[in-house]
Amino acid sequence: MEQPWTIGRLLSWTTEFLQSKGAEEARLDAQLLLAHALECPKVALYTRYHEEPSEAQRSKLRTLVQQRAKGCPVAYLLGSREFFSLEFEVTPDVLIPRGDSGYLITECLDAIKSLAAPTVLDVGTGSGCLAIALAKQKRPVQVTASDLSAAALEVARRNAARHQVEIRFLHGDLFDAVPAGERFDVILSNPPYIRSDVLATLAVEVREHEPRLALDGGPDGFAVIDRLLRQASDYLNPGGWLIFEIGYDQEKEARQRLVEAGWADVKTIHDQNGHPRVLRSRRRDRC
Repeated sequence: MEQPWTIGRLLSWTTEFLQSKGAEEARLDAQLLLAHALECPKVALYTRYHEEPSEAQRSKLRTLVQQRAKGCPVAYLLGSREFFSLEFEVTPDVLIPRGDSGYLITECLDAIKSLAAPTVLDVGTGSGCLAIALAKQKRPVQVTASDLSAAALEVARRNAARHQVEIRFLHGDLFDAVPAGERFDVILSNPPYIRSDVLATLAVEVREHEPRLALDGGPDGFAVIDRLLRQASDYLNPGGWLIFEIGYDQEKEARQRLVEAGWADVKTIHDQNGHPRVLRSRRRDRC
């Protein structure tokens, strides 16, 4: 007699199948997809280990697993991703939040800790995860977020409403939509920084599913960063900070470009693996 398809058996089979398809976190993927199909918390899988899901639930799981096997990121299949202990809606219109981007938040919080009512601009907000996480961490703080993608801004607005934070969203390229004369204490950004010729070598879930607009940094990876360095000082208060994310191999070049563009007090923040991840700097003539 064939063994019943219990939650435990489904979990084991899905894990093995995704491993055979090259999934790096096959066990976690299987847990998340199965919990989504059953509409229950991931932790509940182990208290229901011997339960047999319905045919409708198994059918839903099969569809999810097939899509994952073809490279679709789990976050897009679930429609959400956790970042900075908050749950965010994500769609293929926005970059999936990564834990390493949390260093942008911690550095920003440090930069504004002595200010009574700080103002922050998040350039290229995507899902809004940086702006919203910041707004949830410190009050009062006035947060503005901009993005070139109207579709991404719609996702960000829904996330802001979900987390009940007030953020002003602006539609435009970098600073184009910022009102004339407006200044901020911190400009925050996770810009596109991957070289165009490297995109084809990225994992399938990144290169074929995440928005190229949020990834492609041009021929040398600095097309957007250079524009950010040239323009940001015009939108900072005296003593204000520019804090942005970089690729693990871009620190030396990025620091040189900062100095050439007139920035000072450059600080490098490394991630948990020891790789350079974030740069923080102030405009020299405004320090």
